[in-house]
Amino acid sequence: SNTQRGKDYIDKLLEMYNINANNDKNEVAQKTAEFIDERIGIISKELGSTEQDLENFKRSAGITDLSSEAQIALTGNAEYEKKRVENQTQINLVMDLQRYLQGTEYEVLPSNVGLQDAGVAGAIDRYNEMVSERNRLLRTSTESNPAIVNLNASIRAMRGNIQTTLDATLKGLEITKADLVREAGRYSRRISDAPTQERQFVSIARQQEIKSGLYLMLLQKREENAITLAATANNAKIIDEALADDSPVSPKRMTIYLAALIFGIGIPVGIIYLIGLTKFKIEGRADVEKLTLLPVVGDVPLADEKTGSIAVFENQNNLMSETFRNVRTNLQFMLENSKNVILVTSTISGEGKSFISANLAISLSLLGKKVVIVGLDIRKPGLNKVFNISKKEHGITQFLTNPAINLMDLVQPSDINKNLYILPGGTVPPNPTELLARDGLEKAIETLKQNFDYVILDTAPIGMVTDTLLIGRVADLSVYVCRADYTRKAEFTLINELAENNKLPNLCIAINGVDLQKKKYGYYYGYGKYGKYYGYGKRYGYGYGEHKAKRQS
Repeated sequence: SNTQRGKDYIDKLLEMYNINANNDKNEVAQKTAEFIDERIGIISKELGSTEQDLENFKRSAGITDLSSEAQIALTGNAEYEKKRVENQTQINLVMDLQRYLQGTEYEVLPSNVGLQDAGVAGAIDRYNEMVSERNRLLRTSTESNPAIVNLNASIRAMRGNIQTTLDATLKGLEITKADLVREAGRYSRRISDAPTQERQFVSIARQQEIKSGLYLMLLQKREENAITLAATANNAKIIDEALADDSPVSPKRMTIYLAALIFGIGIPVGIIYLIGLTKFKIEGRADVEKLTLLPVVGDVPLADEKTGSIAVFENQNNLMSETFRNVRTNLQFMLENSKNVILVTSTISGEGKSFISANLAISLSLLGKKVVIVGLDIRKPGLNKVFNISKKEHGITQFLTNPAINLMDLVQPSDINKNLYILPGGTVPPNPTELLARDGLEKAIETLKQNFDYVILDTAPIGMVTDTLLIGRVADLSVYVCRADYTRKAEFTLINELAENNKLPNLCIAINGVDLQKKKYGYYYGYGKYGKYYGYGKRYGYGYGEHKAKRQS
C-alpha cells in the first residue's frame, strides 16, 4: 500500500543480501587464517628450538666436513629423507586437522592448508558450505526448523565422513612412512661406520628441515588466504534502484473485476442449466412449450384435496371454475360447427384425465348445453369414482356387446347439473379392444351427438393400451392431459408422434396439477389475482350495486 516503503525495502534487501553473501564467503577464510596463525606460532617455537640444538651440537662436536664415502651415502639417504619429510609434514597436517575436528562443532574447518589428498580437501569444502548454509538459516529461523534439523543431520554425516577420510589418509601416510623408513635404513647402514656425531648431526638437521619446510608452507598459505579474504566481491550488482509503477503489477484490479463478473454470471447460469438437465418431469407451460408445438388449452391449478374430484360448481367464481372456463373457451374456438365430440386421454394413469373430463363437462353444462360424459376407459372405469357410481351399473359396454339395446336407456342424469348426463363404462369386458373396434362405437357416438350438444369421452391412458387410438376415429377434438411434476418430459416423444401421424384428431394439451404457490408459476396473473379484483360479488359482479348503495348510505 506504500510505494516508497516498497522501494526502500527492495534496496535494503539487496544491500543485506550482498553483506550476508560476503560474510558467508569470508567466514571460511577467517577460520583458516586463525588456524594458520595458531600453527605458525607453534612451529616457530619448535623450529627455533631445533636450530638452537643444531648450533649447540656443531659447536660441541666440532663437525666441519664429511668424508667422500659418507657424502655418497648421505646423498642417497637425503633423497628418501626428503620424501620422509614431506610424508611427515602430511601426517602432521592430518593429525592437526583431526585434533581441530574433535574440538569444534558446527563450525567451518580450515581448508587449503597444504593437504595433498584431494578427497579430504573436497570433503572439507562441502562441509564448510553446509555449515555456512546452517548459520544463514539460523539468522531467520530456529533449531527446530525441519530444514535446520535435516541440515544438522547432513553436517554430522559429513563430519563423520571427513573423520573417516582423515583416518584413511593417515593410515596411507603411515604405510608410506614405513616404506620410506625401510629404504632410508639401507643408506643408514652404509653410513653406520661414520662417527656418532655425524649421525646425530643428520638427525638434528632433519628435524630442523621438517620444521622449516612446514613453517614456510604455512607462511605461504597465510598469504594465499589473505588474498582470498581481500578479493571478496559482491554476489549481486545493482544496475538500477528500485522503481514502482503508478498501478500495481499484481493484483490486477480489472482482471479481478472481469473474473468476478464472469463467475458471477457463469456460475448461476451453469447451476440453472445443470438443474434443468436433472429435471425429468414437466413443471408448467414453459416446459411444455419447449417440448411440443401443440396448442395448450389451459393450465389447471393443483386442486385442494378437501374439494374432491368435482371442482366446478354453479354460481361460484373461484379459481378452479375460472380455469375451466378458460379451457372451455379455448376448446370452443378449436371446435368447428356441428363437431362436438371431445376425447380426453393421457399417457399413464394418475395424470388427472377423469378429473379434467368431469369438470370440463360440468363447465360446458353451465352454459345451458346438454352434455354427456362417456366412460370409455372400460378396463378401469374412472368416472364411477368421480360421480360415485356403482361399478355394477350398466354402461356403454352393454351397448357395444349388444347394439340392439337402446343406448339412451343407459344414460343417467347427474345430480350436479340438470344439463349434465353420464354414460358409465359398465361391466369390464374380457375383450375391450375388440369391442371398441366394432361399428357399435360409431352408432353410439352418432346417437349421443343427436341427443346432446357436447359429448365428452373419458378414455384409457394411451401410453398403456391401444384403446384410445381406436376411439380417436369418432372424436372431433383430442385433449391430452399432462400433469405438472408428474408427467415425464420423455413422454412428449409419444405425443409429438401422435400429432405428426394424425393418430388423434385435432390434438391439444391440457396441463393439470400446476402448483401456483411456487414462484416459478408467478406468471399466472389471471389465476392468482383474479378473485381479488374481478370476482363476482366484489366489483363489477352480481351484487355490486347493492354493496355500493350500502356504502353510500
